[in-house]
Amino acid sequence: MPVEIIVESETNLCYDNRDRKGGHDMTESDYDLLCRQLAALTDGVTEQVSDLANAASVLYHALDNVNWAGFYLLRGDTLVLGPFMGRPACVRIPLGKGVCGTAAVRRDTVVVPNVHRFPGHIACDAASRSEIVVPLTVDGDLYGVLDIDSPVPERFSETDRAGLEAFARTLERALSQAAASGGTAEPV
Repeated sequence: MPVEIIVESETNLCYDNRDRKGGHDMTESDYDLLCRQLAALTDGVTEQVSDLANAASVLYHALDNVNWAGFYLLRGDTLVLGPFMGRPACVRIPLGKGVCGTAAVRRDTVVVPNVHRFPGHIACDAASRSEIVVPLTVDGDLYGVLDIDSPVPERFSETDRAGLEAFARTLERALSQAAASGGTAEPV
């Protein structure tokens, strides 16, 4: 069942996934809708932290069976916790460690059907059973990662992977535009 967009005003769009009871099968058109919502929410925004916070909220509220959605941002050789929705999380993850650090070093999406079988998995939330991490680059440089956890094993499909990668590209454009507009170049 598609995610419904509720238009509250021309610049304030909200997702309502109340009708998506129990299922977690997002379609390509559902992800297209998420990307359009993110583009509307980030249009003209000059603060990257605001873009990241809204992106985390969009995903957390639109995706079923997700217990954490957010960002780790590159600072030197460490990923540092950024805006997120969910339980408190690990603050620092070294590059190359855990799912987030691995995806960042590879600069490639990592889908983990069962986190207990991922060597070196860093358990921030004991309820998490599967995870997807999508690297973010801005103007060619690694910026950080989008991290989404689920309490359901094998939660993330190839459709989720493609949709979340498209969502990340939409966010990357917004982050680049925010920096170019003279706004905050990095989240605080």
